[in-house]
Amino acid sequence: MAMLQGVRNIFTFCSRSATSSFKYVGRAFSAEPPLTSEQYPDLKRGPYSEVTNADLTNFSSILDPHRVVQDPDEIAPHNMDWLKTLRGTSKVLLKPKTTQEVSEILAYCNSRRIAVVPQSGNTGLVGGSMPIFDEVILSLGLMNRVISMDKISGIMICQAGCVLEKLDQFLSESGFTMPLDLGAKGSCMIGGNIATNAGGIRLLRYGSLHGTVLGLEVVLPNGQIIDTLSTCRKDNTGYHLKHMFIGSEGTLGVITAASVMVPYLPRSVNVALLGCQSYEDLQLIFKAAKSMLGEILSAFEMMDYKSVKASEMTGLQNPIQKNNFYVLIETSGSDAAHDEEKLTKFMDWLMEENLVQDGTIGTDKQKMANIWAIRENITVGLVEIGYVYKYDVSIPVPRLYEIVEDVQEKIGDKVLTVVGYGHIGDGNLHLNIVTKEFDPKVLKLLEPYIFEWVKDCGGSISAEHGVGFKKTKYLHYSKSTECIQIMKNLKQTFDPNGILNPYKVIPNE
Repeated sequence: MAMLQGVRNIFTFCSRSATSSFKYVGRAFSAEPPLTSEQYPDLKRGPYSEVTNADLTNFSSILDPHRVVQDPDEIAPHNMDWLKTLRGTSKVLLKPKTTQEVSEILAYCNSRRIAVVPQSGNTGLVGGSMPIFDEVILSLGLMNRVISMDKISGIMICQAGCVLEKLDQFLSESGFTMPLDLGAKGSCMIGGNIATNAGGIRLLRYGSLHGTVLGLEVVLPNGQIIDTLSTCRKDNTGYHLKHMFIGSEGTLGVITAASVMVPYLPRSVNVALLGCQSYEDLQLIFKAAKSMLGEILSAFEMMDYKSVKASEMTGLQNPIQKNNFYVLIETSGSDAAHDEEKLTKFMDWLMEENLVQDGTIGTDKQKMANIWAIRENITVGLVEIGYVYKYDVSIPVPRLYEIVEDVQEKIGDKVLTVVGYGHIGDGNLHLNIVTKEFDPKVLKLLEPYIFEWVKDCGGSISAEHGVGFKKTKYLHYSKSTECIQIMKNLKQTFDPNGILNPYKVIPNE
């Protein structure tokens, strides 16, 4: 501990100046957005049946009547996305507790051709989990039971409605942790995480959900239950159907349970917040971190000055001086002395190379939480400032921040701020542009310019939030015509009536 304490004391450099055009004027748009159907007048409602009293009676025969919700006030938050940019007109919210109930609901809706939107925590940013018109909302929040936990193999089976943070708390009691960690962990649910193939801040260490999810239980649109809840890490028996539903965003089936491989809880965790002058220096820090920290490196996050400034708008205090760029590094391992020795050598090297201008290291839970809060509250801070145009893209690391600068140059003073932050470890940039209120002229400047830019550098228009509703017409920037046609064919095979999460992922004809 003495060596690490020494490094902590050295981090008192005077920061070089950082420039900013950040302007705070306060959130000015309505808490209730216009109806999505009004915002997109060219989008037509599909050939779906409207819910009748007879349908409500049938739903009440499947569920307890109090779990067939018709109260407009209770349904209202489920009709909007988290950003409050889209709003549907659903009049029915169903709350199943079992897979069998989900099966019976979907079988009935399919027979009546009633459109259904599955919904978990509704924390997505592309409008993928809320109704566009009057689809029935199928909430999985009551399916929140841990079915089993094998403490030898580290394999957990749980229902889809388990909140991510509560799963992590449950696992920590047995010495395990979830391989996925998100800023929305307090409200997002594992089923929604899997349906969108969420990446999160520790993908660098634990990989994607395609690897950590061993099996799924899924209900198809016709009510058929598909059980692939395998607890085997190796299974070479033909097609792995689970992969069809990971990242399918609820358009092919409703995930009701999952088998997840969970790692042991690290015995030693350190978090460092560092300030540097340029994105070029930040890349050198990343390269050195991968080389010198190796197996204990669990997260490497990048934030520009303006994104940290947005986080401070929520009442947080930046513990280090102003810098152009910030790096948040987390290490986790099984031997505290070993980890601290590696981290100390790494910090010494950064200072010798003059790559870091200021920094702080946290080893106790409270300080680590305070550092992480700066990263996790950026989105909250931006939403408080104004209307946020959010872009979650994958870009080769050498060019990752270039798009932030290009967008800023293109859009000039038409916006309050342009910020960039994200997961350098997997090339995932969160590009955010903020205006006082929604401006269609600004949107036209941003789209499809951003998606064309991403395509030209070999990136992806969606890194972890999916396609949802907002990106369907831009899917061709990341998928070829042939790939999109295969996706349509799969949708037709699984959901010939098109009742499940319509208007999402697949481009509308």
